[in-house]
This record gives sequence, C-alpha cells and structure tokens, in this order.
Amino acid sequence: MSKKNLLFIPIILLAIVLFSVKNHVVDSEKVYATSNLDAKIEEKVDSVLALMHLNEKIGQLVQYSGKWNATGPSTSKGDQHKLDKLKKGEVGSMLNITSVASIKETQKIVMEHSRLKIPLIFGYDVIHGYKTIFPIPLGESASWDLDIIKQSASIAAKETAASGLQWTFAPMIDVSRDARWGRIMEGAGEDTYLNTVIGVARIHGFQGDDLSHPNTIAACAKHFAGYGFAEAGRDYNTVNIGEYELHNTILPPFKAAAKAGVATFMNSFNDIDGIPSTGNKVLQRDILKQNWSWNGLVVSDWGSIGEMIAHGYAEDKKHATQIALDAGSDMDMESYAYEANLEALVRENKISIEQIDDAVKRVLRLKFELGLFDDPYKYCNEEREKANIYTDEHLAVARDVAKKSIVLLKNETNLLPITKNLKSIAVIGPLADDKDAPLGNWRAKGEYNSAVSLLEGVKSVVDKNTKVFYEKGVELTIPTVKPGENQFLHPLKFNNTDVSGIKAAVEVAKKAEVVLLAIGENAYQTGEGRSQSEIGFFGVQQKLLEAIYKVNKNVVIVLMNGRPMDISWAANNVPSILECWFLGSESGNAIADVLFGDYNPSGKLPVSFPHNVGQEPLYYNQKNTGRPFSPKHVTYSGYTDTPKSALYPFGFGLSYTTFEYKNLELDKSEILKDGEIKLSVEISNTGTRDGEEVVQLYIRDLVGSLTRPIKELKDFKKVMIKAGETKIVNFTINSEKLQFYTVNKKWEVEPGDFNVWVGGNSEASLKGVFRVVE
Repeated sequence: MSKKNLLFIPIILLAIVLFSVKNHVVDSEKVYATSNLDAKIEEKVDSVLALMHLNEKIGQLVQYSGKWNATGPSTSKGDQHKLDKLKKGEVGSMLNITSVASIKETQKIVMEHSRLKIPLIFGYDVIHGYKTIFPIPLGESASWDLDIIKQSASIAAKETAASGLQWTFAPMIDVSRDARWGRIMEGAGEDTYLNTVIGVARIHGFQGDDLSHPNTIAACAKHFAGYGFAEAGRDYNTVNIGEYELHNTILPPFKAAAKAGVATFMNSFNDIDGIPSTGNKVLQRDILKQNWSWNGLVVSDWGSIGEMIAHGYAEDKKHATQIALDAGSDMDMESYAYEANLEALVRENKISIEQIDDAVKRVLRLKFELGLFDDPYKYCNEEREKANIYTDEHLAVARDVAKKSIVLLKNETNLLPITKNLKSIAVIGPLADDKDAPLGNWRAKGEYNSAVSLLEGVKSVVDKNTKVFYEKGVELTIPTVKPGENQFLHPLKFNNTDVSGIKAAVEVAKKAEVVLLAIGENAYQTGEGRSQSEIGFFGVQQKLLEAIYKVNKNVVIVLMNGRPMDISWAANNVPSILECWFLGSESGNAIADVLFGDYNPSGKLPVSFPHNVGQEPLYYNQKNTGRPFSPKHVTYSGYTDTPKSALYPFGFGLSYTTFEYKNLELDKSEILKDGEIKLSVEISNTGTRDGEEVVQLYIRDLVGSLTRPIKELKDFKKVMIKAGETKIVNFTINSEKLQFYTVNKKWEVEPGDFNVWVGGNSEASLKGVFRVVE
C-alpha cells in the first residue's frame, strides 16, 4: 500500500483512542446489546462513525452495480454519477466487478479521493462456484453430504476472494415446494430441516472460521422471507401464508443461519400477507435483529426498495426509502433510493439519525471483520488470482461433488452399471455433447462451453475397441443470442417442429447395445425469472425419446435439469433413469463415473417428482386434512385423475446395491418434554457392491395445538456399508427435534403421542412409537 493510501489510518486510530477514553464506562443496556460482538471492533466502528458526516453515512448504505470501466472515460451520465459518488466517499459497496485489476482501480478511487477513505466491499453472485463450477445447489443438495457441500463453498470462496471479491449473495435457503418456480434450482428443495443444515454448511464453507482470512468471503442468507412460496410458482409473486407456517416452515433455516454467524441477509421481492418483505419491520427488525440478536447487515434485493411502488405499498421512492430503512433494510442495492432521499427524511424527522447510525455500523462492522480497514487491497493479489482459480485440485473436488449429486431413479433391468468393453454405445440427445448446459444458470465466471460433456466423459473411459456413436437427434432451443452472451434477459425459444434429426438418431440406436439419451432442460430454463407452467420435456424431445425406445429397449435416460420434471412416460417405460441435474465443470466425467460403475450412486432427491404438473406444489410433509387420502372413497383429499403421492418421493434414490432396514429399537417409550430417546436401527447391505446409504429419520406429532404434518425429516446420516455387512445406526430424539412454534406463539414441545420412522426415503415404513409427558 502506498504512503498516500495510508494517510487515513492516523485519523481513525486517533478517533479510536479518544472514543475508548470517553466511553470507558458504558451502561448495562449497551453491554447487553453488544455482548455477542467483538469489543475491539465495536470501538473501531464507533470511532469511525463519530468522524462521519451525514452524506458519508448515507453513502455507506448505497450499493452500485459496477459494470463499467473505472479507469476509462465515462460512457454515460450514470457512470459519471457513480464516479463522483465514489470520490466523495458516498458509496458503501459495489457488485459485479470481478477481477483484481478492476477492483483495485475502483478501490483506489475511494482511497485516493474521499475524505475518510472508508474502503468499499465488493460483492458478486457466486451461487455454485466462481470459475470452477459445481452442481447447481438443488443438485448438490441431492448428495445429502454436508462435508462436500461445505468443501465446494470453501473452494468457491477461495476463488472468489482470489479475484478481489469479499462477499457473495448466497446461500439461498428458501424452502421451495413448487417445481414451476424457476429459482427452485438455487436452494435445497422442499424440506425445512434439509434447507437448514445445508444452508449452515454452505455458510461455514464460505466464511470459514475467520472472515479476515484472505480465502474466505462473507455469505448472505437469502431471501428473507417467503420467496420460495410464490403463488402459482410465478417468480416475485404474492405469498399467502399464515404466521404459524412462516415460523414452522420458512424461518428455521434463517434462524439457524443467524445463529451460525452469517455475515449478511438479503430481503426478498415478494410480499407476505400484503407487506413487501423489503419493508417488513416484523421480519427484519423484530424477529431478525431483536429476537434473534443478529448484528449483521441486511441488503435489499436488486431494486426491491423501489419496487414497493409497483407493489402499491409506497407512493414514490422517497416513501419507499422511509419504509425500507424503518423496517431494517440497511443497504440499498441498485434502487438509487437511499442516496436520493435519506438526507431529506432525516431533516424531516421521518427517519432518525439513530436508525441511520445502526445501519451504518452494520456496514462498517463487516468491513472491519473482513480486514478491509487494515488493508483495503488485501484481496487484490494478482499472484493469488493466478494460482487459486480453476485449478486441477478444484476440478477434482468438483468431479467428486458432481458424482455424489447424481440420483439413480430407476434401474429396472439392472442395465446399469454398464461394462466398459461393450461393442457399441450410442450417445444421443440435444444435451449429449453440450459443453455449456451442464454449467447451469447462475454460473458466475464459468466460461462458456467449458464443461466436460457427456460424450467426452463416455469416450474417456470406454474400451478402445468400443464404438461410440453420437447423434444430437433434435435441437432443444432455437438460438436467440450469441454463444457466451448473457442470456439472463433473453426469453428462450424452443424447437417445436424440426424432427429431421430423429431419423439419424434412430439408425445409430439400432446399431448400439445400449443407448445413453441425454435430455432435459436448457440451462436457462431454471433460475431467476424462469418460471414455467409446464415442467415436461420441452420442444420435440418426447418424440425423440419414443422413437429411440421403439427400436432399442436398452435406454438409459441421462436427465439434465434444474427442477423436478414430469417424466411420467419415461418412468413407466424406460428401464433406467439417472437424475444428473446440471453438474458443473466436471459433469461428463462424473456421469461416466456412475454410468460405468466406478462410483456407486448415493444421491437422494431433495424434492418430490410429480406425476404431472397439476400436482404442484408437491411436498411430502403435507397435513393430513379432515378427509385423508383413501382409494375407496371419492370424497377425500386427493385427485380423481392422478395419484396424490409423488412419482419419486422426497429422499428417494437407488443404488447399485440394496439395503434392508430392520430392528428399530427405542431405549424408552415415554419421556419428559426435556428428555431424550436413543433410537437404533440395523441396516444391511444385501447386494454385491459396497455402497453409501442416506439413513433418514422422520417424526410425526399425532395431536397438537396446531395441525401437524404427516411426517417431518428430523435427522439423517450418510453411511458406507460394505456388501454383506450390517451396521447399527443410532439417533437421539430430543426436544430440539420435537418442538414447534405452537398456538402459544413460542417454540415448545407439547405432550402426546409420536410416531417415528427410519428408512431410505420419505415413504419409510419401519416405525416406532413413543409418548411425551409433562
């Protein structure tokens, strides 16, 4: 760092000394409010705050997108406005600047021109990898492997930090039950508990044990709250839920994130019961900041403060600013509302300076925790940028994560695994040789066409004498943008008419012993704004599937997708189906590992797959209703034209071996509300291959002060069991697993009877019973 850039340090150090002397004795309320904070950092935060003018405080609450050239000539009035604000120290954060060189130059503008030289924090959407791309979050969640999920986030953080960035807008921990919703791909699916533990694993991966370490970044728990419950699965839509649904289903992952020390929260676009989440004071101030004693930074989602006008909740941006800041939204992402209106609102006594100070302190606190005040350029190391991104080591982990995320849905004739010395294999489908789709949406800096394709993966492992035929068969989409161009804002156009390539695909299918048919979705069919009213095979893929199956029954569907799909025809006809999601950089190699038996699949579904879209939203932990399902009566809570149950249920996934569950035992049949029960179960590998099984524990509270779900996941363990081996797996059932947010508006265990199941998916039938007494 140059001497010029260090001029700000003596001013801040002097202020810290003066503040420490002046405030050596503090009242008990302040001690209580900051008891879980680092006292040294708090002194530094307060010392800097004492030096700041109102315009500088407001500036810390402003975040700009940085898609501009910081060192070149201004290309628009907007760019010049940003530059002027940076020089005045009236910007707190930038996003979408993604290289050491660009970040260093942007930081330099602030450090060389602003009065107090408060460093910027730089953020970016690193959702499932930075340049080394891992499976989409929904796919990675199918691993049910918290260690590798944490590891992938850690590698993503390392690459992100090496590029000069300090903040990611992940993980998304929205419980998502509707396959029509495009952003279902970004979370851990339909279950509250699974979202909770996976979200915490990702937070620990991003943040490590020390935010000031140069290989860690600040995480962001999003979207607070209710975003995944958008009505009709339509993105940004209204959310209609009650208070008890909110507390029991949606909030637990966020509460766990706060407890885990997540650095930031992001509020959400939707309203809940008429109040936009961005302006929801109960959510942000009462629950998050007060009840949970969380001291981090809340950032708005992109433009969501201004969008409260379109909601009909704010008259104009000034009104929206007042609502958002009062509700506890600390930083304005790209609404340009705070910078334009906060000063006037303070002078009009509509926003207090104490509210401003509280928000600013949260921003400064994070910057101190990241070490940016010690060295604003600590993340700007060109050598680290060269050495820590897209390495062989990172790609090896990406392959490991990808193969563990694959779910075997069907293997009716034991077609899988395939031997490597077959005479011939046909690799067919619009996604078979696609090197871009496996990267999925939200691929950060993943390079266009950089993934290993299925065709490449197959060719790399089969015997040299095996003939590998390839035909695309059909085009999935009609190109509307140039390769590599940002497709985020472009609608997809599907090929609904051209079947001319099916004939050639059928001919190679006739010649092959086995057909690998790669079909599913375009990578941009899921993600933000990618909601659909249909969830089957788009375009003419179904025609290709039926034509191939007609001439060769040895078909393995390699399904690539970002949401649960309607694959009912395939499930009823095709012998083998492998759910491969969008697996990232090493996709083709990971799929080949599973196809040819080098890895025994162990993935389990984090979402239910429906028989058809009419079942959506679909989830396993439904309420029983007053008229439970019965195939003997029409007047029940089901359908007359389709099953009520899932095609493939939550937690489902096959293996190349088989597992038998037996001898579920409880060490007692009755406990007090604060007691615990030890549960054991025997699991035998009854097949011929070693394999991993995800052992799942489900509980039902039979009678409650509120109606309770028919079954809820409360724990799981992933265990390796050798062929012929039996293992005893143990669980502890305690108050944490039995409590819920009751009619008394608090978390508590209610006495009564409970059922408990252990098995390999949510339809587990091995059951025990116990009772909780006062």
